[in-house]
Amino acid sequence: MTEIFTLGEALGVVSADRLRHDTDVRLDVAGAELTAAVGLARLGHSVTWLGRVGVDELGARILTVLRGEGVDVSHAQTDSAAPTGLAIRQRRIGRVGHVVHYRGGSAGSRLGPGDIPARALQSAKVLHVTGITPALSGTAWSAAHHAIKLAREAGVAVSVDVNHRPQLWVDRQEAVEALTELAMGADVLFANQDELQLIEPAIGTVRELVVTRGGKGASATINGMRYDAQAAPVTVVDPVGAGGSFVAGYLSGMLEELHPTDRLRRGSALAAFTVASHSPWQGLPTRSELPPLTF
Repeated sequence: MTEIFTLGEALGVVSADRLRHDTDVRLDVAGAELTAAVGLARLGHSVTWLGRVGVDELGARILTVLRGEGVDVSHAQTDSAAPTGLAIRQRRIGRVGHVVHYRGGSAGSRLGPGDIPARALQSAKVLHVTGITPALSGTAWSAAHHAIKLAREAGVAVSVDVNHRPQLWVDRQEAVEALTELAMGADVLFANQDELQLIEPAIGTVRELVVTRGGKGASATINGMRYDAQAAPVTVVDPVGAGGSFVAGYLSGMLEELHPTDRLRRGSALAAFTVASHSPWQGLPTRSELPPLTF
């Protein structure tokens, strides 16, 4: 049995100041669901990650990272017909970056309903999905919705992070329709302030709505009652991964039945650890490293 079951695409990331000139670049792996999985595992929770990776070095690196962090990847698929996805990030001004994705036809985009292990998912306490997965392909869209259907049938709580990535959608209207439909299947819904307008019709249907506001903190509205917490003070090195880290902290607190304010504090603490690092997951804390108020 696993506490958290999550699915999505993990990919390689090459980071540079200016790729045409740099001879030294940084290679990492990333993915919102990967970050959440690692964050939860480092806090001692049992986590299963499902995705497809290519039979290549990047795919091997992704699975090696997850296994090394204690995440169950026994249901992950290796795809000999497609490569692992890749993103290239270039830093332009300060912390503002330019990202180019090479995800079309990737192994991760070929995730489908047939890849979902019903028994493993339905034995979990929480299913976590993001709005990134449905944007990848028609089969990935079907996989996310099939997973939610299986979870609902078994009484597994559904967590959805809107995670709107405009570059992955044909246009805004397509994103609004798909993300709203996804959000309506959530028990716990995560969105940043700007994403609320995208999923407005779903807001009233969600039992637990968590809204992040960057440096202004975060709030949770649960059955009509609102709770707030300040952002953890931190010097930002790289903001990538903050969302997935926050989700990990909040879901950890939810699993442990912490007060909503303490769930928010734990989410903010994990996000702070992440943005203080160059990697979206390597800086995540273990249980012993959590600040006292979030323990």
